[in-house]
Amino acid sequence: MTENVVQLTETYIQEEGYVVSDMNGDKVMMSIQSGKYYNLGKTGGRIWELLTEGNTISNIVHALTTEFTISADQCEKHVHSFMQQLYAEGLIKLQES
Repeated sequence: MTENVVQLTETYIQEEGYVVSDMNGDKVMMSIQSGKYYNLGKTGGRIWELLTEGNTISNIVHALTTEFTISADQCEKHVHSFMQQLYAEGLIKLQES
């Protein structure tokens, strides 16, 4: 099985078909199609917001390191892993040019 790999410089955008809400600072969402529920948490919710218009992992890392106390290297690892999970679940897609 070939694993889909999220690239640092590619632009990703939210996939459509999700109802998103804020619950005490955490972003939660549900797939309209499957009924599957996701809790993105606070940081994951912020990443989700940064994907509204499309964004790269590099730009997301830059935004998060200005908002939170975290090294760029550590942030990149966490964001890359999180984005990989979003991509694998079909929550985000490559933004077409």
